[in-house]
Amino acid sequence: MSEPLAISPVADPVRGTIRPPGSKSLTNRALVVAALAEGDSRLSGVLDCTDTEVMIDSLGRLGIEVRHDPAGCVAEIAGCGGRIFAKAADLWLENSGTSIRFLTALATLGRGTYRLDGNARMRQRPIQHLVDALNRLGTRATCDGNGCPPVAVRANGLPGGKTSVGGDVSSQYLSSLLMAAPCAAGPVEIAVEGALVSLPYVDMTMGVMAKFGVVADTSSAGKFRVAPQPYRGTAYEIEPDASAASYFFAAAAITGGEVTVHGLSRYALQGDVGFVDVLEEMGCRIDWKPDSITVRGGALGGIDVDMNAISDTAQTLAVVAPFAEGPTRIRNVGHIRHKETDRIAAIATELDKLGVRVETTDDSLTIHPGPIAPGTVATYDDHRMAMSFALVGLKIPGIRIADPDCTAKTYPQYFDDLRKLCGT
Repeated sequence: MSEPLAISPVADPVRGTIRPPGSKSLTNRALVVAALAEGDSRLSGVLDCTDTEVMIDSLGRLGIEVRHDPAGCVAEIAGCGGRIFAKAADLWLENSGTSIRFLTALATLGRGTYRLDGNARMRQRPIQHLVDALNRLGTRATCDGNGCPPVAVRANGLPGGKTSVGGDVSSQYLSSLLMAAPCAAGPVEIAVEGALVSLPYVDMTMGVMAKFGVVADTSSAGKFRVAPQPYRGTAYEIEPDASAASYFFAAAAITGGEVTVHGLSRYALQGDVGFVDVLEEMGCRIDWKPDSITVRGGALGGIDVDMNAISDTAQTLAVVAPFAEGPTRIRNVGHIRHKETDRIAAIATELDKLGVRVETTDDSLTIHPGPIAPGTVATYDDHRMAMSFALVGLKIPGIRIADPDCTAKTYPQYFDDLRKLCGT
């Protein structure tokens, strides 16, 4: 665990431009689809972080060649044509939810035994719904008795058929099934039970699949159909991470400054660009360009907002809220209790530590503005706790972030980039 990091308040509103590194969500999806493709693929804008490192390492253990140039943000993948070469593999995924869920479905395409595991928090993150859905398609997979990793897959190819998956815990279950489905022996039909959380991430998955030549049939409400068909290797450019961009947009909002993020637009594949609409509702001004988004801070007012679709930015909004006039309610985000940490509880605990009053329910937080006290923020080995709460320190002296190196999960250079943007 790294030493706490003191955040220096800015003397003036933050003004500047930045291009965050590539999207973690897009990088891991593109790596999986390129691995399953026929032919070679070249990915540019690839994010280099713990989550993508464990994905690349695991693909290698499954017999798929990935040549990764971290400095150049490039990965070249020799596609396996939907056939996993390794007959056995042990995959260690740290606390990367995308990696373990996507690779669980991918492993069913092999012919052998595969074990997927991770750190202590990973062993508390649910995966039973995905395992059950895969078994209904004719594979044999098991997970620990609490419905969490480790996962064992005894594969003899994925036969196909009809299955269902719950949508209320993680959209990654559906994304995992969709990406593996074209490589099944027969057609796959997936019915979603209940409301689907984080729907834009499923749209993102299908967008990546389409870039590699596969289109899912979504003509029936609540059902996804995929016929056997090959992915085609291609050159694919990964967008900057919209979730990471939210911190820089929030810096403009909190300090009354102006920040431009290059490489994103209204039409980005990532739903988290919608965070700027939330800031606009609070009083910021937004300038959309074909290859950039600018946020200009203004007088902030509290809002009541459903963040189910963009829940990875809930922590970002939670640290903007104390600087607004009036309370802010973040609702319909109960599923974030199953992320890297229980994010609802963690947000409430750390804001309370700083003197901010927070009310919680099973799926919401209400944050009341007021004086903010100095303090050291615990991060719970959650990269988003560290990145979001650091923004409080741009206005309030005495804020320290415990274990800042936990940002290596998705954004190792975050604090360097924040300092450059703020001129500190």
